[in-house]
Amino acid sequence: MYTKDLNPSEYNPYYKPFVEKIDKETTLLNALIESKEDVTTFFKQIPMTKLSYRYDVGKWTPREVFMHIIDTERIFSYRALRFARKDKVDLLGFDQNDYILPSKADSRTIDSLIKEYKAVRNATIVLFENLDDKMLTEIGMGSGSPMSVRALGFITVGHEKHHVSIIKERYL
Repeated sequence: MYTKDLNPSEYNPYYKPFVEKIDKETTLLNALIESKEDVTTFFKQIPMTKLSYRYDVGKWTPREVFMHIIDTERIFSYRALRFARKDKVDLLGFDQNDYILPSKADSRTIDSLIKEYKAVRNATIVLFENLDDKMLTEIGMGSGSPMSVRALGFITVGHEKHHVSIIKERYL
């Protein structure tokens, strides 16, 4: 299963830039596995002095961005599970900004965030390893838009690549 297998009707156009961040020669499972190592290595290498840095008023710190990546993956995996199980309820979106302050990400060590990220990613990998082609192509509704299970997997990886790029550009 590759991004080239996705039909644009399988996800909201908003997510297209995330899908396009995935190497077209990488399978969904390999993208999930490889990006786990890339992301953990990246966050381990951020200098401690930069982990609480905000490049502008109201912007998230790298720790908060990492927590957002973790939260979003949990939500997308939950959606993937429901859609794979043929749940046809239109799942509401979430306001990412409402999640940051209660997460207390800035009071956590980078090691604790990495540990949580790995646990979430390992669960995501196991979920997707056990979905057959039919389940991966199931379509559900999220925030009023159709979304396939496989699109959610690719978007999860593209979403974190997007945020890693922003941290490299604006924080480091």
